[in-house]
Amino acid sequence: MKASIEREDFSERLQHALRNADYSPDSPTQLAREFNIRFAGRPITVHAARKWLVGEAIPTQEKLRTLAQWLGVQAEWLRFGSGQQEQRMGGAGGDATERFDSADVKLIADLQRLDEHHRTIAREFIRLLVRMNRAKD
Repeated sequence: MKASIEREDFSERLQHALRNADYSPDSPTQLAREFNIRFAGRPITVHAARKWLVGEAIPTQEKLRTLAQWLGVQAEWLRFGSGQQEQRMGGAGGDATERFDSADVKLIADLQRLDEHHRTIAREFIRLLVRMNRAKD
């Protein structure tokens, strides 16, 4: 009985975090797609995402960390309901409300697949575009 309650509670927190991040808690297809873009390991199926959403399963710790980072919540809160709900994403240049959309995440993943020479070219090109954009303003 306790395990089923834990799964249901996790499901509620996941749905809440998805809504807060402007994603539908009713689409396992969207959840699987967005999660797989961000997860470096083996992709999840739509069936696995559905099980998370309906409280039939809880993801592994590695997957929980990816979900939490993507949705801007603490992994501890997502899994157990303890700790603070909102995670402050510190670091260079970002506040907690900034989120990457799936196209940005895909672009970063593509960049990481390039060899070092081509990554350097891509970075320089992006820096050039940023400088040009600033000069327009």
